[in-house]
Amino acid sequence: MALRDRRLPELALFAAAAILHTWPLASAPGTWARVDNADTALNAWAIAWVGMALLRDPLNLFNANIFYPEPRTLAFSEVMLPQAVLGAPLTWVGLDPVLVYNLLVLAGFALSGFAMAWLVSQWTGDRAAGVVAGLAYAFNAHILVRFGHLQAMHVQYLPLALFALDRLLAVPRARWALLLAGACVLQALTSNYLLVMTALAMAAAAAVRPEAWRLAQLTAIALAGLAAAALLAPFLHPYWLAHTMQGLVRTFDDVAMYSATWRDWLSTGGTLHHWLWSHRWFGSTSALFPGMTVTLLALGALASGRAWRDPRARMALAIGIIGLALSFGANLPGYRQLYELVPILKGIRVVSRFGWLTLFALPVLAGFTLAAMRARAGRTVRTALAVGAGLLITVEALRAPMGFTVYEGIPRIYDRVASMDDIVLAELPFPPRGAIQDNGPSVLYAAWHLRPLLNGYSGFTPASYTTHAEVMRQFPTPDAVRSLRAIGVTHVLVHTRRVPAELVRQAAESPDLALVAGEGDQVLYALSSGGR
Repeated sequence: MALRDRRLPELALFAAAAILHTWPLASAPGTWARVDNADTALNAWAIAWVGMALLRDPLNLFNANIFYPEPRTLAFSEVMLPQAVLGAPLTWVGLDPVLVYNLLVLAGFALSGFAMAWLVSQWTGDRAAGVVAGLAYAFNAHILVRFGHLQAMHVQYLPLALFALDRLLAVPRARWALLLAGACVLQALTSNYLLVMTALAMAAAAAVRPEAWRLAQLTAIALAGLAAAALLAPFLHPYWLAHTMQGLVRTFDDVAMYSATWRDWLSTGGTLHHWLWSHRWFGSTSALFPGMTVTLLALGALASGRAWRDPRARMALAIGIIGLALSFGANLPGYRQLYELVPILKGIRVVSRFGWLTLFALPVLAGFTLAAMRARAGRTVRTALAVGAGLLITVEALRAPMGFTVYEGIPRIYDRVASMDDIVLAELPFPPRGAIQDNGPSVLYAAWHLRPLLNGYSGFTPASYTTHAEVMRQFPTPDAVRSLRAIGVTHVLVHTRRVPAELVRQAAESPDLALVAGEGDQVLYALSSGGR
């Protein structure tokens, strides 16, 4: 039987689980959204920008259109190349960026679960145990509270990387080295956080396999690492330039602010546990509760000794321990010294997210336990064990129906903006630095028109933004118009319901502004060539 015939039902099951856990998103993916969250707007913009840049001008991929006139503004956040490639055909045919984003959310859940199911079934020989592990991996508390972060949902490559590493340690052949390098690169390009976590996971997994430390294996791993580094270098270089030339940095104070405590490990948005206890602190912590079912099954691997006797389970155990320890960040004795010694740790601000490595490891260990239990049971009990574990894991994680807002689409005036050549746009309101997340709608709309935009929102805010905010605060005075022209801005779009009525009146009466178009609550002005 062909692979697609044997595995297609599993993929369909994970797609159905994605629909269930995110309901009602699938009922209207172009209408339901979390665009009230600026991170959603940012990531929807990034997917659209990268997709179009790959088609039109890949050499200028990082010179994105927000925070004009700053260079390399895509490096202020994450490139998300694999997600953008998956969504590129939809972007190219003109689908709304929010619709593309939502479809990628569903795809990420399904593909991540499917990849984990494949890994565990390969290692245990039990496809049902693999499916249960996939459910625990793809639909955990951490991922189900991060709808604004498409990065968190596309974690389908780490299972492939771990599989390749295991095969490479057993048989040091080029194909396994290439698979290891490719899977690591793909996972790294989904998120800068996952770049660091994948590297640490591979190091931890290899470190606990001393029986395979032979010259051929170590050479193959080194070659895989060099290949991965070479493939990542063009994408990492803009981040280095942003660090050295634009001040992009994560301080240890940031680490301290986002370090996990025991409350994070008991925090979940899942309805059942939220009602029982998590409501007491949920929302003020990172949700890292792995669930009782998967935890008990994983503990079974420890109690039986399988977690260290089986070299594959031992790899997962090492990854889980590293993730648990590092998630405590500044609360972990010695972390500050580690932070100074290991350069890649400086790229992680929300260190509690290291806990994702533990949420990766526990389903693997749980899969080993469930497979062993099923191997000793009769047919009826085997089925009951798999179905029961899958249902319990699903019930524990389930938050549906999810809370979404109604997305009304891209305002029509942005079609006019998109049709204009040589336009550099600024939008009002232009919030101060402390409220920069209010630029979320402007950034989202920039995914549609793709023209240079003075506004911006990202994980890093350049110093120039403060200067531009002060200029926009004085708009539409003649001095402000002259300053905007000096920067290179040619047009200003005013969202009339989001600014004071007096500003709307002054803009309409200003001799330095020429009305270009008005659509609903948006008015587009061209700046005069010289101002008064």
